[in-house]
Amino acid sequence: MSYRAAKAGLARDTQVKIDSQFDIDEAKKCLYWLGEMTGENVEIQETDDRREMADSFHTTLKDGSLLCRLIDAVLPEGQKIDFSKKSFQESKNQAFTMARERERIAIFINKCQEYGAQSRPGYAAPVIWPKKNETNVRTFSEEQVQAGKQVISLQYGSNKGANQAGMSFGKTRMILD
Repeated sequence: MSYRAAKAGLARDTQVKIDSQFDIDEAKKCLYWLGEMTGENVEIQETDDRREMADSFHTTLKDGSLLCRLIDAVLPEGQKIDFSKKSFQESKNQAFTMARERERIAIFINKCQEYGAQSRPGYAAPVIWPKKNETNVRTFSEEQVQAGKQVISLQYGSNKGANQAGMSFGKTRMILD
C-alpha cells in the first residue's frame, strides 16, 4: 500500500469541491439498481458519512466486474461478454490485477457504446432516472427562414456589413537603411 501526502492548495480545493458534490442517496440508488439489473447481491453500506460512502461506492465499482455484468445483462445474445477471458481471471501479481481492472472497465465502455442508451427502442429494464431526451426535428419553409433573417435580436447586436475596410490607425512601420 502506498502512502501519499495530503493534497494542498488548488488540488485540495478541487478535491473538496468534488467531494461536496457526491450524493449519498444517488450512490445508494445506483448500487440498488446495479443489484437489480445484474441479480448480484450488491452490498449497500448504510451510512450517512459522505467520505465513507464514496469509498464504499468506489471499492464496489473499481474492478469493473460488476459493470461488465451490468452491460452483459442488457446485451442481446450475439453481443454477450465472454467471462472466461483472461481479463476476468484473478491474478496474484498486483500489476496484472490493476491492468485487468482497467481492461474490464474498457470492455464495459466499449460495450456501452455498441449497445446505445436507455432511449434505445425495446429497452425493458427498470427506469430509475429521467429518460434521456429525444430529438425534436423542426422543418421551416423557405419563407419562414427568410423572415427570420430580417429580425435582429437586441441581444446579439448586428454585424451585417462588418469588415475591416478603412481600418487604418496608428503609424505605419518605418524601415530605414
